[in-house]
Amino acid sequence: MSEAAQTLEGWYSLHLFYAIDYTTLRLVPNEEREEMVNEFTTFLDKLNSAREEKRGDHVVYNITGHKADVLLWFLRPEMKELNAIENDINKLRIADYLIPTYSYVSVIELSNYLAKDSDEDPYENPHIKARLYPELPNAEYICFYPMDKRRNETYNWYMLSMEERQKLMYAHGMIGRKYAGKIKQFITGSVGFDDFEWGVTLFADDVVQFKKIVYEMRFDETTARYGDFGSFYVGHKLANEDFQEFFKMESEAE
Repeated sequence: MSEAAQTLEGWYSLHLFYAIDYTTLRLVPNEEREEMVNEFTTFLDKLNSAREEKRGDHVVYNITGHKADVLLWFLRPEMKELNAIENDINKLRIADYLIPTYSYVSVIELSNYLAKDSDEDPYENPHIKARLYPELPNAEYICFYPMDKRRNETYNWYMLSMEERQKLMYAHGMIGRKYAGKIKQFITGSVGFDDFEWGVTLFADDVVQFKKIVYEMRFDETTARYGDFGSFYVGHKLANEDFQEFFKMESEAE
């Protein structure tokens, strides 16, 4: 039996994707719709305390394309806190016009593939703590996709030795380092939590960097032989002060 990688876990993660029912929302009187949006932004404002108190974070993005309109990504110390947030969203009046299209449940994860031998408690290492319990970037763009490591008759990641996997992951990581300062990456583990094994969330101020890094990774052996991917979601940052304009109907903008 091949040796399993050891992992460190940080905050629990919930990506929520929604489509907006504009057809029905257009029938809501302007004043009532504004009140619903204000209730939504007030709710999100209250969640900012988690960031200030270093016990979680969240971001909101406007997704491009028909797969969703809005992504809300939440991080919290306990999974039950994510349940509470989702339940509270469902109780908001705006939720009547938000159609869930996809969700992803996972946990911030670091593996020992690239780790060095040390007697130090990794959870006390400032660099590791910053990655396990992060403050999310205020970047213009986001990209999310789930992925698996392939396991079939020809290529099975889980039948490789630890040494082989470490070698492959080192080369894989070297490509990612080339994009330092351009892309901020977060890996969340989802084995036993969702349909794929990992979720990858990327942040950048230049959206084309997502295309460049994903394409370059295609030539890496770890990805070329052992990577399977789900759908990609990309979007632009949506700040609370943008919400009224975002939910405004066309007739109001004229």
